[in-house]
Amino acid sequence: PHSPVQAPQQEVARYRGKMARGWDPLRGERWKRQQEMSLVSGKLSPFEREVGPPYFFEDAYKALGPGEVSKPLPWGELTSEQQTFQATKMSIHAAMVDRMDREIGRVVEQIKAMQAMDNTLIVFLSDNGASAEIMVRDEGHDPALPPGSAGTHYCLGPGWSTVANTPFRMHKTWVHEGGIATPLVVHWPAGIKSHGELRKNPGHVIDLVPTILEVAGGKRPDTVEGKPVPAQPGRSLVAAFGKDNSVTRDSLWWAHEGSKAIRVGDYKLVAASPSLRGRGSDEAEAGQKPGEWELFDLSNDRAETNNLAAKMPDKVKELAVLWTQKTDEFAKLASQDVPPDAGPAQKGKAKGKKKAD
Repeated sequence: PHSPVQAPQQEVARYRGKMARGWDPLRGERWKRQQEMSLVSGKLSPFEREVGPPYFFEDAYKALGPGEVSKPLPWGELTSEQQTFQATKMSIHAAMVDRMDREIGRVVEQIKAMQAMDNTLIVFLSDNGASAEIMVRDEGHDPALPPGSAGTHYCLGPGWSTVANTPFRMHKTWVHEGGIATPLVVHWPAGIKSHGELRKNPGHVIDLVPTILEVAGGKRPDTVEGKPVPAQPGRSLVAAFGKDNSVTRDSLWWAHEGSKAIRVGDYKLVAASPSLRGRGSDEAEAGQKPGEWELFDLSNDRAETNNLAAKMPDKVKELAVLWTQKTDEFAKLASQDVPPDAGPAQKGKAKGKKKAD
Protein backbone atom coordinates (compact mmCIF):
# COMPACT_ATOMS: atom_id res chain seq x y z
CA PRO A 1 0.00 0.00 0.00
CA HIS A 2 1.12 3.49 -0.87
CA SER A 3 0.88 6.48 1.43
CA PRO A 4 -1.35 7.94 2.71
CA VAL A 5 -2.20 5.01 4.97
CA GLN A 6 -6.01 5.12 4.98
CA ALA A 7 -8.79 2.55 5.32
CA PRO A 8 -12.48 2.34 6.34
CA GLN A 9 -12.82 2.53 10.11
CA GLN A 10 -14.73 -0.75 10.43
CA GLU A 11 -11.81 -2.53 8.76
CA VAL A 12 -9.19 -0.76 10.86
CA ALA A 13 -11.08 -1.95 13.94
CA ARG A 14 -10.36 -5.59 13.03
CA TYR A 15 -6.64 -4.96 13.57
CA ARG A 16 -6.75 -2.45 16.40
CA GLY A 17 -4.51 -3.63 19.25
CA LYS A 18 -2.90 -6.43 17.22
CA MET A 19 0.24 -4.42 16.49
CA ALA A 20 0.89 -3.26 20.05
CA ARG A 21 3.74 -5.74 20.53
CA GLY A 22 5.81 -3.55 18.23
CA TRP A 23 7.99 -3.85 15.18
CA ASP A 24 10.86 -5.79 16.81
CA PRO A 25 8.89 -8.89 17.88
CA LEU A 26 6.60 -8.83 14.84
CA ARG A 27 9.59 -8.84 12.50
CA GLY A 28 10.98 -11.84 14.35
CA GLU A 29 7.65 -13.66 13.97
CA ARG A 30 7.57 -12.97 10.23
CA TRP A 31 11.10 -14.26 9.84
CA LYS A 32 10.21 -17.46 11.70
CA ARG A 33 7.21 -18.07 9.41
CA GLN A 34 9.34 -17.43 6.32
CA GLN A 35 11.84 -20.01 7.51
CA GLU A 36 9.11 -22.55 8.21
CA MET A 37 7.74 -22.01 4.68
CA SER A 38 11.23 -22.16 3.08
CA LEU A 39 10.62 -18.81 1.40
CA VAL A 40 14.05 -17.23 1.89
CA SER A 41 17.48 -18.67 2.58
CA GLY A 42 20.34 -17.04 4.46
CA LYS A 43 20.24 -14.70 7.45
CA LEU A 44 17.87 -12.04 8.69
CA SER A 45 19.35 -8.59 8.05
CA PRO A 46 20.00 -6.46 11.15
CA PHE A 47 17.38 -3.89 12.14
CA GLU A 48 19.05 -0.75 10.73
CA ARG A 49 18.30 1.75 13.49
CA GLU A 50 20.09 4.63 11.75
CA VAL A 51 18.18 4.34 8.48
CA GLY A 52 15.26 6.73 8.52
CA PRO A 53 13.08 8.09 5.71
CA PRO A 54 14.89 8.84 2.44
CA TYR A 55 13.98 12.52 2.78
CA PHE A 56 13.34 14.76 5.76
CA PHE A 57 10.22 16.94 5.81
CA GLU A 58 10.19 18.92 9.05
CA ASP A 59 6.63 20.15 8.53
CA ALA A 60 5.37 16.56 8.41
CA TYR A 61 6.60 15.85 11.95
CA LYS A 62 4.95 19.05 13.18
CA ALA A 63 1.65 18.03 11.58
CA LEU A 64 1.76 14.42 12.76
CA GLY A 65 2.72 15.27 16.34
CA PRO A 66 4.96 13.70 18.99
CA GLY A 67 3.86 10.14 18.21
CA GLU A 68 5.87 10.09 14.99
CA VAL A 69 9.55 9.12 15.02
CA SER A 70 12.25 9.59 12.37
CA LYS A 71 14.26 6.45 13.16
CA PRO A 72 13.18 2.86 13.95
CA LEU A 73 14.33 2.87 17.56
CA PRO A 74 13.96 -0.31 19.61
CA TRP A 75 10.26 -0.59 20.47
CA GLY A 76 10.96 -0.52 24.21
CA GLU A 77 12.66 2.87 23.89
CA LEU A 78 9.54 4.57 22.52
CA THR A 79 7.20 6.47 24.79
CA SER A 80 3.72 5.03 25.36
CA GLU A 81 2.34 7.79 23.12
CA GLN A 82 4.73 6.85 20.34
CA GLN A 83 3.96 3.16 20.69
CA THR A 84 0.23 3.81 20.43
CA PHE A 85 0.69 6.08 17.42
CA GLN A 86 2.95 3.62 15.61
CA ALA A 87 0.77 0.58 16.36
CA THR A 88 -2.24 2.49 15.02
CA LYS A 89 -0.45 3.16 11.74
CA MET A 90 0.30 -0.52 11.21
CA SER A 91 -3.31 -1.44 12.03
CA ILE A 92 -4.44 0.87 9.22
CA HIS A 93 -1.83 -0.61 6.91
CA ALA A 94 -3.07 -4.12 7.70
CA ALA A 95 -6.63 -3.00 6.94
CA MET A 96 -5.46 -1.72 3.55
CA VAL A 97 -3.90 -5.10 2.72
CA ASP A 98 -7.10 -6.79 3.95
CA ARG A 99 -9.26 -4.62 1.69
CA MET A 100 -6.98 -5.26 -1.30
CA ASP A 101 -7.25 -9.01 -0.66
CA ARG A 102 -11.05 -8.81 -0.51
CA GLU A 103 -11.27 -6.80 -3.73
CA ILE A 104 -9.02 -9.28 -5.55
CA GLY A 105 -11.37 -11.94 -4.19
CA ARG A 106 -14.31 -10.18 -5.85
CA VAL A 107 -12.49 -10.30 -9.19
CA VAL A 108 -11.73 -14.00 -8.72
CA GLU A 109 -15.36 -14.77 -7.86
CA GLN A 110 -16.48 -12.95 -11.02
CA ILE A 111 -14.06 -15.00 -13.13
CA LYS A 112 -15.40 -18.17 -11.52
CA ALA A 113 -18.98 -17.08 -12.23
CA MET A 114 -17.99 -16.69 -15.88
CA GLN A 115 -16.59 -20.26 -15.79
CA ALA A 116 -13.28 -18.85 -16.98
CA MET A 117 -11.10 -19.59 -13.97
CA ASP A 118 -9.16 -22.52 -15.43
CA ASN A 119 -7.92 -20.62 -18.45
CA THR A 120 -7.39 -17.16 -16.96
CA LEU A 121 -3.86 -16.06 -16.17
CA ILE A 122 -3.77 -14.04 -12.93
CA VAL A 123 -0.51 -12.27 -12.13
CA PHE A 124 -0.02 -10.43 -8.83
CA LEU A 125 3.01 -8.48 -7.67
CA SER A 126 3.88 -5.44 -5.60
CA ASP A 127 5.10 -2.10 -6.94
CA ASN A 128 8.34 -2.00 -4.93
CA GLY A 129 9.61 -2.65 -1.44
CA ALA A 130 7.79 -1.07 1.49
CA SER A 131 8.24 2.64 2.06
CA ALA A 132 10.06 4.40 4.91
CA GLU A 133 8.75 7.81 3.82
CA ILE A 134 7.21 10.20 6.32
CA MET A 135 5.44 13.09 4.63
CA VAL A 136 2.13 14.94 4.55
CA ARG A 137 0.68 15.82 1.15
CA ASP A 138 -2.60 16.63 -0.58
CA GLU A 139 -5.16 18.07 1.86
CA GLY A 140 -2.80 17.65 4.80
CA HIS A 141 -3.34 15.88 8.11
CA ASP A 142 -6.07 16.59 10.67
CA PRO A 143 -5.14 14.89 13.98
CA ALA A 144 -8.68 15.45 15.29
CA LEU A 145 -10.11 12.98 12.76
CA PRO A 146 -10.18 9.20 13.27
CA PRO A 147 -6.78 7.72 12.28
CA GLY A 148 -6.87 6.38 8.75
CA SER A 149 -9.85 8.46 7.65
CA ALA A 150 -9.69 10.53 4.46
CA GLY A 151 -8.60 13.72 6.22
CA THR A 152 -5.54 12.10 7.80
CA HIS A 153 -2.17 11.43 6.19
CA TYR A 154 -0.14 8.72 7.90
CA CYS A 155 2.86 6.97 6.32
CA LEU A 156 4.23 3.55 7.20
CA GLY A 157 7.67 4.89 8.21
CA PRO A 158 10.99 3.06 8.61
CA GLY A 159 10.05 0.87 11.58
CA TRP A 160 7.09 -0.85 9.99
CA SER A 161 8.69 -0.73 6.54
CA THR A 162 11.50 -2.86 7.96
CA VAL A 163 8.88 -5.35 9.15
CA ALA A 164 7.10 -5.35 5.78
CA ASN A 165 10.44 -5.93 4.03
CA THR A 166 11.50 -8.84 6.25
CA PRO A 167 14.21 -10.18 5.89
CA PHE A 168 15.68 -7.62 3.49
CA ARG A 169 17.64 -4.40 3.95
CA MET A 170 16.51 -0.86 3.20
CA HIS A 171 13.25 0.45 1.73
CA LYS A 172 11.56 1.93 -1.32
CA THR A 173 13.86 4.48 -3.07
CA TRP A 174 16.95 2.36 -2.29
CA VAL A 175 17.82 -0.48 -4.66
CA HIS A 176 18.94 -2.94 -2.01
CA GLU A 177 16.58 -5.94 -1.84
CA GLY A 178 14.25 -4.19 0.60
CA GLY A 179 13.57 -1.54 -2.02
CA ILE A 180 13.16 -3.70 -5.12
CA ALA A 181 12.35 -7.32 -4.19
CA THR A 182 8.69 -8.33 -4.24
CA PRO A 183 6.89 -11.65 -4.62
CA LEU A 184 5.26 -12.63 -7.90
CA VAL A 185 2.22 -14.88 -7.63
CA VAL A 186 0.91 -16.52 -10.81
CA HIS A 187 -2.32 -18.54 -11.07
CA TRP A 188 -3.37 -20.37 -14.24
CA PRO A 189 -4.79 -23.89 -13.69
CA ALA A 190 -4.91 -24.88 -17.36
CA GLY A 191 -1.41 -23.63 -18.09
CA ILE A 192 0.53 -24.37 -14.91
CA LYS A 193 0.65 -27.97 -13.75
CA SER A 194 3.03 -27.42 -10.85
CA HIS A 195 0.46 -25.97 -8.45
CA GLY A 196 1.60 -24.54 -5.13
CA GLU A 197 5.32 -24.67 -5.86
CA LEU A 198 7.94 -22.00 -5.20
CA ARG A 199 10.35 -20.57 -7.75
CA LYS A 200 13.60 -18.74 -6.99
CA ASN A 201 14.04 -17.61 -10.60
CA PRO A 202 14.67 -13.85 -10.54
CA GLY A 203 12.35 -11.81 -12.72
CA HIS A 204 11.58 -8.15 -13.32
CA VAL A 205 8.53 -6.09 -14.21
CA ILE A 206 10.03 -5.76 -17.71
CA ASP A 207 9.33 -9.49 -18.10
CA LEU A 208 5.54 -9.16 -17.88
CA VAL A 209 4.91 -8.03 -21.47
CA PRO A 210 6.95 -10.83 -23.08
CA THR A 211 5.33 -13.32 -20.68
CA ILE A 212 1.80 -12.27 -21.60
CA LEU A 213 2.68 -12.17 -25.30
CA GLU A 214 3.87 -15.78 -25.18
CA VAL A 215 0.84 -16.98 -23.21
CA ALA A 216 -1.54 -15.24 -25.63
CA GLY A 217 0.27 -16.53 -28.70
CA GLY A 218 1.28 -13.04 -29.76
CA LYS A 219 4.45 -11.91 -31.49
CA ARG A 220 6.38 -8.75 -30.92
CA PRO A 221 6.70 -6.84 -34.21
CA ASP A 222 10.11 -6.38 -35.78
CA THR A 223 9.16 -2.99 -37.22
CA VAL A 224 6.57 -0.27 -36.59
CA GLU A 225 5.79 2.20 -39.37
CA GLY A 226 8.86 0.98 -41.21
CA LYS A 227 11.22 1.55 -38.29
CA PRO A 228 12.96 -1.34 -36.48
CA VAL A 229 11.74 -2.03 -32.95
CA PRO A 230 14.59 -1.90 -30.38
CA ALA A 231 15.57 -5.11 -28.65
CA GLN A 232 13.35 -6.07 -25.71
CA PRO A 233 15.31 -6.26 -22.43
CA GLY A 234 12.60 -8.39 -20.80
CA ARG A 235 12.34 -12.19 -20.91
CA SER A 236 9.25 -14.37 -20.89
CA LEU A 237 8.82 -16.15 -17.56
CA VAL A 238 6.60 -18.91 -18.95
CA ALA A 239 9.41 -21.47 -18.73
CA ALA A 240 9.69 -20.73 -14.99
CA PHE A 241 6.06 -21.81 -14.55
CA GLY A 242 7.28 -25.36 -15.14
CA LYS A 243 10.85 -25.37 -13.86
CA ASP A 244 12.93 -23.17 -11.58
CA ASN A 245 15.93 -21.20 -12.89
CA SER A 246 14.85 -21.86 -16.47
CA VAL A 247 14.90 -18.23 -17.65
CA THR A 248 18.35 -17.04 -18.72
CA ARG A 249 19.46 -13.42 -18.99
CA ASP A 250 22.71 -11.51 -18.97
CA SER A 251 21.81 -9.05 -16.21
CA LEU A 252 19.21 -7.08 -14.27
CA TRP A 253 19.84 -3.34 -13.84
CA TRP A 254 18.54 -0.58 -11.57
CA ALA A 255 19.05 3.18 -11.18
CA HIS A 256 16.83 5.29 -8.96
CA GLU A 257 17.47 8.72 -7.48
CA GLY A 258 21.20 8.15 -7.29
CA SER A 259 21.02 4.58 -6.02
CA LYS A 260 22.26 1.95 -8.45
CA ALA A 261 22.56 -1.81 -8.79
CA ILE A 262 23.19 -4.61 -11.24
CA ARG A 263 22.69 -8.35 -10.84
CA VAL A 264 24.50 -10.97 -12.94
CA GLY A 265 23.69 -14.53 -11.96
CA ASP A 266 23.71 -14.59 -8.17
CA TYR A 267 26.08 -11.65 -7.75
CA LYS A 268 24.58 -8.24 -7.09
CA LEU A 269 26.51 -4.97 -7.04
CA VAL A 270 24.65 -2.17 -5.27
CA ALA A 271 25.29 1.34 -3.97
CA ALA A 272 23.01 3.66 -2.01
CA SER A 273 22.72 7.26 -3.16
CA PRO A 274 24.92 9.61 -1.11
CA SER A 275 22.01 12.06 -1.06
CA LEU A 276 19.62 9.70 0.71
CA ARG A 277 19.12 10.57 4.35
CA GLY A 278 19.84 8.23 7.25
CA ARG A 279 22.97 6.54 5.93
CA GLY A 280 25.64 7.90 8.20
CA SER A 281 26.65 6.28 11.46
CA ASP A 282 26.19 2.63 10.51
CA GLU A 283 28.26 3.05 7.34
CA ALA A 284 30.97 4.93 9.19
CA GLU A 285 31.27 2.06 11.65
CA ALA A 286 31.74 -0.37 8.77
CA GLY A 287 34.32 1.90 7.11
CA GLN A 288 32.04 2.40 4.13
CA LYS A 289 31.31 5.74 2.49
CA PRO A 290 27.85 6.61 1.14
CA GLY A 291 27.69 5.77 -2.55
CA GLU A 292 30.35 3.04 -2.41
CA TRP A 293 29.71 -0.22 -4.18
CA GLU A 294 28.74 -3.28 -2.12
CA LEU A 295 28.85 -6.82 -3.50
CA PHE A 296 26.62 -9.69 -2.41
CA ASP A 297 26.12 -13.32 -3.37
CA LEU A 298 22.33 -13.65 -3.37
CA SER A 299 22.44 -17.44 -3.70
CA ASN A 300 23.10 -17.66 0.05
CA ASP A 301 22.64 -14.06 1.19
CA ARG A 302 19.37 -12.58 -0.06
CA ALA A 303 19.32 -10.19 2.90
CA GLU A 304 22.63 -8.62 1.82
CA THR A 305 24.39 -9.10 5.15
CA ASN A 306 27.87 -10.10 3.91
CA ASN A 307 29.57 -7.45 1.77
CA LEU A 308 32.15 -9.18 -0.46
CA ALA A 309 33.49 -6.02 -2.13
CA ALA A 310 36.82 -6.00 -0.29
CA LYS A 311 37.40 -9.71 -0.94
CA MET A 312 36.40 -9.64 -4.62
CA PRO A 313 37.59 -6.32 -6.10
CA ASP A 314 37.83 -7.78 -9.63
CA LYS A 315 34.16 -8.80 -9.54
CA VAL A 316 33.24 -5.31 -8.31
CA LYS A 317 35.16 -3.72 -11.19
CA GLU A 318 33.62 -6.11 -13.74
CA LEU A 319 30.05 -5.43 -12.63
CA ALA A 320 30.62 -1.68 -12.24
CA VAL A 321 31.77 -1.48 -15.87
CA LEU A 322 28.71 -3.46 -16.96
CA TRP A 323 26.41 -1.16 -14.93
CA THR A 324 27.78 1.86 -16.81
CA GLN A 325 27.40 0.08 -20.16
CA LYS A 326 23.78 -0.80 -19.38
CA THR A 327 23.06 2.73 -18.21
CA ASP A 328 24.28 4.14 -21.52
CA GLU A 329 22.40 1.46 -23.44
CA PHE A 330 19.07 2.22 -21.77
CA ALA A 331 19.53 5.98 -22.09
CA LYS A 332 20.04 5.48 -25.83
CA LEU A 333 16.98 3.22 -26.01
CA ALA A 334 14.84 5.81 -24.22
CA SER A 335 15.89 8.54 -26.68
CA GLN A 336 14.77 6.67 -29.80
CA ASP A 337 11.04 7.39 -29.54
CA VAL A 338 11.05 11.01 -28.37
CA PRO A 339 8.38 12.86 -30.39
CA PRO A 340 9.55 15.96 -32.29
CA ASP A 341 7.20 18.20 -30.26
CA ALA A 342 8.45 16.92 -26.87
CA GLY A 343 9.04 19.55 -24.22
CA PRO A 344 12.49 20.37 -22.80
CA ALA A 345 12.02 18.07 -19.79
CA GLN A 346 11.26 15.05 -21.98
CA LYS A 347 14.13 15.77 -24.33
CA GLY A 348 16.53 16.25 -21.43
CA LYS A 349 15.58 12.91 -19.90
CA ALA A 350 15.87 11.16 -23.22
CA LYS A 351 19.37 12.50 -23.78
CA GLY A 352 20.51 10.58 -20.76
CA LYS A 353 20.33 12.98 -17.83
CA LYS A 354 20.21 10.03 -15.49
CA LYS A 355 19.28 10.28 -11.83
CA ALA A 356 21.96 7.68 -11.22
CA ASP A 357 24.63 10.27 -12.00
